[in-house]
Amino acid sequence: MPNKMHHPIYRVESFKIIDLYTLQIQFDDKTVQTINFEPILDGKLYGPLLDLTMFNQVKLDTEVHTLVWPNGADFDPTTLHDWPEQLPYFLNMVNGWQAIQQTKEEFVMA
Repeated sequence: MPNKMHHPIYRVESFKIIDLYTLQIQFDDKTVQTINFEPILDGKLYGPLLDLTMFNQVKLDTEVHTLVWPNGADFDPTTLHDWPEQLPYFLNMVNGWQAIQQTKEEFVMA
């Protein structure tokens, strides 16, 4: 029988906005993460959240137990729960988007 990896499932129970682009998030296991999302707000999905009016419209989706924004942006609750480990992945993704954008701009200017 294959060895199954244990993948914990977390649920966001509540959140509050505590600063610009920064949320304090409580999970069903009673842990709390304070996340400043500003460094990863780039690209088609997350870039619009740089508009604070949009960012501050964050809601708790009680069906899937995660945070969602009106433009469709969201995060897996486990990603939010394990944010310190996940942040490098998102920063690499943003760097990739920025490199692609820079390449496009250089191509247009050539």
